[in-house]
Amino acid sequence: MTVEYMKGIAERYQRLGYPIYRWFHAGEAPPWTPLAKPLAEARIGMLSTSGAYALGQAAYHYKDDSSIREIPSDTPDARMRFSHLTENYLVDARRDSQCMVPSAALRRLEAEGMIGGLAGKVFSCMGAVYSQRRVREEVAPALLDAFRSQKVDAALLVAL
Repeated sequence: MTVEYMKGIAERYQRLGYPIYRWFHAGEAPPWTPLAKPLAEARIGMLSTSGAYALGQAAYHYKDDSSIREIPSDTPDARMRFSHLTENYLVDARRDSQCMVPSAALRRLEAEGMIGGLAGKVFSCMGAVYSQRRVREEVAPALLDAFRSQKVDAALLVAL
């Protein structure tokens, strides 16, 4: 079965009364940066754009919420929550948070010596932020600072 994701988003936004979504088009490819050390020695960070948050943290708002949640990487699945503009995509995440925040898999890779370690916090934001400017000027720099503060060598990006 073919899912026409972009068409579905456009139709949903129209039904909700939002302006037509303008998909981001980068002016140039991001610079390639090779990993400076073997993966088995690298500290791995994680970002999920699923609107994940831990029980006790604030849920995301529904339009242009550009906030970021820091979630301890050892947060049990039972304490994970999700809120996102595209609620219909969260059914599986609510059943199994590991499909959007796969910290257990990263901990297994760490135990097996495949990665050097998992950062103490994983980060989450809501991927459905209308303002490309805010993502570029607020969200991306804040995430870069957050990863740098954890001395992350590489990051796994889990997009909704």
